Amino acid sequence: MHTDLVAALDIGGTKIAGALVDGDGRLLVRAQRATPAREDGDTVMRAVEEVLGELTAAPLWARVRAVGIGSAGPVDASAGTVSPVNVPGWRGYPLVARVRAATGHLPVELIGDGVAITAAEHWQGAARGHDNALCMVVSTGVGGGLVLGGRLHPGPTGNAGHIGHISVDLDGDPCPCGARGCVERIASGPNIARRALEGGWRPGPDGDTSAAAVAAAARAGDPVAVASFERAAQALAAGIAATATLVEIDIAVIGGGVGKAGEVLFAPLRRALTRYATLSFVQRLTVAPARMGTDAGLVGAAAAALSRAAGATVAGV
Repeated sequence: MHTDLVAALDIGGTKIAGALVDGDGRLLVRAQRATPAREDGDTVMRAVEEVLGELTAAPLWARVRAVGIGSAGPVDASAGTVSPVNVPGWRGYPLVARVRAATGHLPVELIGDGVAITAAEHWQGAARGHDNALCMVVSTGVGGGLVLGGRLHPGPTGNAGHIGHISVDLDGDPCPCGARGCVERIASGPNIARRALEGGWRPGPDGDTSAAAVAAAARAGDPVAVASFERAAQALAAGIAATATLVEIDIAVIGGGVGKAGEVLFAPLRRALTRYATLSFVQRLTVAPARMGTDAGLVGAAAAALSRAAGATVAGV
C-alpha cells in the first residue's frame, strides 16, 4: 500500500485552510485560520504558518512528501509568488519560498485557485473521466482552469483557463482588470445583482441584494431577475464556446455560489450554448454543476502536489 501523503493549502481572502491528504483524496488532518486580508503581508503569512504548524505537529506529518498550494490570484508559479487581488498586503509575495522554509524544504507546487478546483473536479468530481474539460468558479469573480489530454494544464504561471477575463462584449462595460466586456463583468454574482437592481428589481423585506436573492426571485418568475441570469448565462456560453472552439473541451463544469442557482442559470446557459457552440466538433459540449463543494480547493491542491511527488499523473490528474 502506498502510504505517502501530501499537505494542501487553500488560500483565499476569507480563510486559509490546510489539510494532510492521502492518495485517494481523503482529508486526514485539517487546520484553518481566518485570513487577515487587510493586514500587512507578513501578518497574512503568520496565519499560513499557524495552519502549517498544526499540520507539521500531527503524527502523520512524517509521511508527507510534497506540499500543494491553491491560492487566490493572480499567482506566478514560475516565480513562486502570489498577488491575490483580495489580499493587498501580498504583491509578488514569495509564498513558495516561505512555505518551503516552514515545511523542512519539501517540494512545493503552486497553482491558482481556479486551477485547483479544476484538478479536484477532474480527479473526483463532475469532470472525472473527461480528458478535455473546462472548470469554472462563478462567484464574486469568475475563475477557471483546463484539463487537456487528460492532464491538468495550469500554464507557465499557473493561470491558464482564466475564462473570467475573456472579452465577450467588445464595447461593454470597463472591467477592473482594464479590459472591456469580460465574462466576469457580466456573469459574476455581484454583477448579476447590480444588473437586476439597475433594471428595477427590488429585494424582499430582508433587504438581501445578493445574486442568491436574485436567483430566488428568478425562480419565482420575476422577469427582471430572469433577464439578469439570462444575460449572465449568455456571457458564460460565449466564453465556454470560445474555449471549446480553441482547445476542444467536451465538458464545462460550473461551481461557485452562482453555479448553485440551478436551472435558473443552467437552462438559459444550455440554450445559449446552442447559439454559440455551432461547429461540428463542439456540438456535443455539455455543461454540468460542480460536485466537490467547499473542500475542492484543498483536494485540488493535493492533486497537484501528488502529481509533483510522483513526477507523473496520479489517479488521472
